[in-house]
Amino acid sequence: MCLNCVWEKSAPSRRSVLFGGLAALTASALPAFAQEQAAVSPDEALQRLVEGNARYLAGRRTHTDFSAGRAARALTQRPFAAILSCADSRVAPELAFDQGPGDLFVVRVAGNFVNDDGLASLEYAINFLETPLIMVLGHSNCGAVDAAIKVVRDGLELPGHLPEMIEPIRPAAETALAQSPADPLGAAISANVHNAVARLEAAEPILAARVKSQSLRIVGARYDLETGQVALL
Repeated sequence: MCLNCVWEKSAPSRRSVLFGGLAALTASALPAFAQEQAAVSPDEALQRLVEGNARYLAGRRTHTDFSAGRAARALTQRPFAAILSCADSRVAPELAFDQGPGDLFVVRVAGNFVNDDGLASLEYAINFLETPLIMVLGHSNCGAVDAAIKVVRDGLELPGHLPEMIEPIRPAAETALAQSPADPLGAAISANVHNAVARLEAAEPILAARVKSQSLRIVGARYDLETGQVALL
């Protein structure tokens, strides 16, 4: 019998044991601050992000001592929002939303698109950490999206593994170029965010079920590098 066959037969039970163990550990180790965090609704979580960004824009950040609460956080985590963000070094979700360690579950990949690894990470946050909100956060002047436009429009050939990264972004570039907007990069950035939101909302079996039950909300947004403002899309 092949190894793949053995794995296919044994995987469900192994997965059940693993996930069951993770859930039990998470539930048993929750300190008071994490239990309070778990009660946040999707709308309340979004409001926290909006208010945090307003503080950031006004220069009134409240989270400056990142060592505070370190011992309690060592026991577990219960982030109130998950952020699918670009890997761009100029984008820092914890700073842009004025949140401290343990508040945000951040998944980063150049171009903020959904791949299998990122999806699995978000499923972990939703299923085991009970995070009620996912935000797909694009940003202005995104190099990954700009590269996708140049691949589609100009036939740019990229080295290494970069073509594999561009493929999930290509549909957004094609949509933007077909519409011939005045700002094709801006249009493609927004389309790329919308595509990621749509994929996450339809992701079976975990995310789609949570969205349907309204225990999870998935939104798209765009961060302006120049001003620091986050606008919902």
